[in-house]
Amino acid sequence: MSTKQEKINLNFDDTIVAIATANGIGSVSIVRVSGAKALEIAQKISKKSTINPRYVTLSYLHNINDELIDEALVIYYKSPFSFTGEDVVEFQVHGGVAISNMIVDVALSYGARMATAGEFSKRAFLNNKMDLSKAEAISKIIEARSEDSVKLLARQLKGELKDFVEDIREDLLFMLAYTEVSIDYAEEDLPTDIFEKIEEKINKIEEKLENTLSASKRREGMIEGFKVAIVGKPNVGKSSLLNKLLNYDRAIISDIAGTTRDTIEESIKIGTHIIKIVDTAGIREDTSDVIEQIGIEKSIKAISEADIIVALFDNSKKLDSEDRKILELLNSAENKKIIKVLNKCDLENSFEKDILEDFIELSTKDNINLLIRKIENILDENTSSDELTLVSKRQVLSVKECLENIKMAKNPLYSGELEFFAHHIREALYEISQITRPYENDEMLDVMFGEFCLGK
Repeated sequence: MSTKQEKINLNFDDTIVAIATANGIGSVSIVRVSGAKALEIAQKISKKSTINPRYVTLSYLHNINDELIDEALVIYYKSPFSFTGEDVVEFQVHGGVAISNMIVDVALSYGARMATAGEFSKRAFLNNKMDLSKAEAISKIIEARSEDSVKLLARQLKGELKDFVEDIREDLLFMLAYTEVSIDYAEEDLPTDIFEKIEEKINKIEEKLENTLSASKRREGMIEGFKVAIVGKPNVGKSSLLNKLLNYDRAIISDIAGTTRDTIEESIKIGTHIIKIVDTAGIREDTSDVIEQIGIEKSIKAISEADIIVALFDNSKKLDSEDRKILELLNSAENKKIIKVLNKCDLENSFEKDILEDFIELSTKDNINLLIRKIENILDENTSSDELTLVSKRQVLSVKECLENIKMAKNPLYSGELEFFAHHIREALYEISQITRPYENDEMLDVMFGEFCLGK
């Protein structure tokens, strides 16, 4: 047994306990116990000699002094048919902080210890009950704030990302195994079309990884919320628009230029989407106010970080250098969805409309439904695709590193430098495996010796 495996088993010796439901008052609170002593602890608390697995048992629960705590439901999940893969018992007690804490205290008295953050899921992973992609999906779906993110994460819970990674792992293992055979057993008869197959597989993997990264970039706002920045020169109506979207007076409105000196960020729901609205300081060229200048710098930064930019222009004023500055910033914003809005259209027109090309006309004092529908349509376009989406920076980094090694492996393959090719394929295999489960060299050996019948 390896040292790593010994450490894992030592961790598993403990029986852990924790409250599994949100803190607060409700109809039901769940206390979960996992580990070798879970059933024993449940029998002591319930005073029942027998608790049948996977049956709901109504029982009186007692503390260590045999005093009655509650009448509750007890469910026993026998190893390995449980969330963690260990013996698990759940106490479904009446909701409330006091009762659930009392059950935890009794379990601690009978030999359990408090679980650390994420320890139940960690044990599930170490017992092969889930992979890392599912563990991440569980973590994020708990914090999900929109219907779109829930649907996306549910697909990962079902194993969509796992299947994606396993397909790539299988092809990489194939390439690595055949390459190692070619290096170490050159005298063996190998299929004549093997390198054509490898070239085909490596091009296929490269395309899949690039498409996945591109889709993930477009939809990265689904989990935390797409960011929409409202920009424009001073007094163009940015704060009025924010207040209209929120349906209350969040930002101070004034005719004095520079009233908004910092970015204001709020979250709202449009359709099924949660978005972060950022009201920025008015961008103007000349200001001697140091604080206002800092606000302008933050506004420019908000443009670079936003998924959607709503740029406001004043219908009642002539086009000026500050408007042109806004247009320059929009032209330099790459991969951004831009909505140009000509505001204050309830007033007489003085603005040169032709310079804006595609734009919306409205008055933030009246109806902004046209803008809301435009934002919703953009969000729908970015969330309705069936393309696979990575949901964390860790997953994105693993795919990027895998793709980089795939690209670097091509030249050695074409030039016949198989040792270098194998190195990059092994690195690619290691990186993509970080998403689900670490790669072990024995997997390649199984393919290598299982399919080729070497050493005959």
